[in-house]
Parts: sequence; C-alpha cells; structure tokens
Amino acid sequence: MTVVSGSADGRPAVDAVGARPTVGLDIGGTKTLAALLAPDGEVLAQARISTVRGPDAVVAGAVRAVQGVVRQAGLEVAAIDGVGVGVPGIVGYEDGTVRHAVNLGIEGVLLPLAARLRAELGVDVVVDNDLNVAALGAAHLAPDAAARPIDLAFLALGTGLAAGLVLDGVVRRGTGAAGEIGHVPIDPLGPVCPCGQRGCLELYASGTAVERLWPARTGRPAPVELFEAAAAGNPDAIAARDTYADAVAAAVRMLVLSVDVRRVVLGGGVAQLGEPLLDAVRAALGRQAAASPFLSSLALPERVLLAPGHVPVAAVGAAVLARTTTLPAGVVEPTPH
Repeated sequence: MTVVSGSADGRPAVDAVGARPTVGLDIGGTKTLAALLAPDGEVLAQARISTVRGPDAVVAGAVRAVQGVVRQAGLEVAAIDGVGVGVPGIVGYEDGTVRHAVNLGIEGVLLPLAARLRAELGVDVVVDNDLNVAALGAAHLAPDAAARPIDLAFLALGTGLAAGLVLDGVVRRGTGAAGEIGHVPIDPLGPVCPCGQRGCLELYASGTAVERLWPARTGRPAPVELFEAAAAGNPDAIAARDTYADAVAAAVRMLVLSVDVRRVVLGGGVAQLGEPLLDAVRAALGRQAAASPFLSSLALPERVLLAPGHVPVAAVGAAVLARTTTLPAGVVEPTPH
C-alpha cells in the first residue's frame, strides 16, 4: 500500500489517495459485497456472492470475490494496490485477525484473515470491523466529502444497534467498544438485554425492536410492513412507527451530544426503507427539540442522512481503508504472483 493511515498516525484517512485501484470487501453472514475503487475515488465495479460459513470457506469466498470484481474491470489482481476487508466480530486491526465472528461460523478459533488472504492473493490485506469500514465508506460518499476534516457517525440499524465513527477524518477504534451505543441503558426498569444490562437502547432502536413492535404478518420484513401500514393510516402502526422513530432519534442525539458529529448516516437493514424512515426520524427529532431551545439550536434533523443505496457503502469503505493503511510493523510486503 502506498499511503499512510489516519488511523495509525493521526492523519486523515479519507484524504489519502493511492496510485492504483484497491478492492474492498464487506463480509456479512449471508453475503459478501466487493467494490473496486479507482485512485480518484470512483467505484469501478461491484460484485456480490453468497457467504459460506467457516474459516476456510470465508477465506475462499473472499478470494473469489476479489478475483471476480477485479475481473469485471478487465484487470488482474496484481494490478491492485491492496485489499481491505470489513468483518463482524472481534477484529485485531493491527494483525488482521478475526475471532468470535459467530455469523461467519468463526468461533473458538483465531482466524489470521489478513495473512491468509495475503498469501492467496499476493497483495497486501488489511482487516477491520465492519462498522468502521462502513463509517469510512459513508465519509467517502458523503455529499460534503470535499470538506475536511470529516466528522461522521454511521448508525447501523440491524439485528443490533451500533455506530462506526470517523472523527476529524480518523476512524475512532478505542479499545474495541467505540460506538457501542446500543448497550447504553436508557431505562433501568426495562427488559434484560442479551448483554446483561437492563433497558439498553438496542432494545428499542434496532431492527429487532421493530419486530417486537410490529411482528411481520405476511412474511415480508417487519419494518416494511410497519411503515406501509402507517402510510395507509393504521393508527396502531402510526403509533408503533413513531415509537421506533423516537428511539432512533435518541440514538442520533446520543451521538451528537457525545462526540458532536456533523453527520449521522442511517444504514443497516432498516435503512433500506429509505425516505420514509428518514422522514420519521427527522420528524421525531423535531418533536423532541420543540420543547428544548438547546436541542433546537443543534439542528439535529439536518444532520441525519441515509446511506447511499446505489453502492455497497461498507465495501467502499474497506477499499478506502486499503489505500490509507500502512503495513503494521513487522509485516513484510508480499511479492505479487
């Protein structure tokens, strides 16, 4: 890789540009998304394959995804500048290892994912948590991406609730718990969370929370059914939609009031609802600010955006990571095949 990392040395990660394209992978429990990113930041090609569980299968699938997206652009793997990978679970960013990625079938073992992919592909590989690369992708694709430094949170509304953070252009990793706002208790008398606490925000603002508010009746995703019923005027659905939007708005407030990000980008499965979700969350923020001059002064509704739906945001962010990360100390640059 040819440029230094904001994450490693404090320089803005979203500013650096490499000399050759990079590939980003977003490896999820059901699908792996790939993106080929040109040196000027343009997405040259995209690919999607099914994810097969298990360490060896994850490695093989990642290799296949890289080869496929590069082939789409008429290139060879040796022509790229590196590969970035976003995965769930506990990720060792410095050494490229993954453990406790239950959705990928990686349990009870330490998978040296970067090293294995490096050996298979002959180019350098860097691995990070999926939310971190999603935040990088959202920053890269933001309407005001030309303005530096970037301050942005990617709020993932999925099975759980968590955020990836880019602060002053640098991914905030902390010791591994940065952005885990889903496990901030907001109701000490609330239900028990799988984390062991009571009343965590995740219980009210995640995709799973929608299923509790409005169980699916036709086999389609619960958020789709809920928002369609609310749009049709069903009063129970309207009340459930607004309850959910209030909880997501609380997550937005938490991010802004803790780290004052300029943008909160809604992503994850629930965000596929698109504008109806955005409108509901902005309306909730407006209602909550109506009685508070302080909140009103923060212009919270204007800070909330949707993740772009035309590109795989996390895969793009992984490709950005690949061109903005130096090799950790002691890692030898591989010889291309």
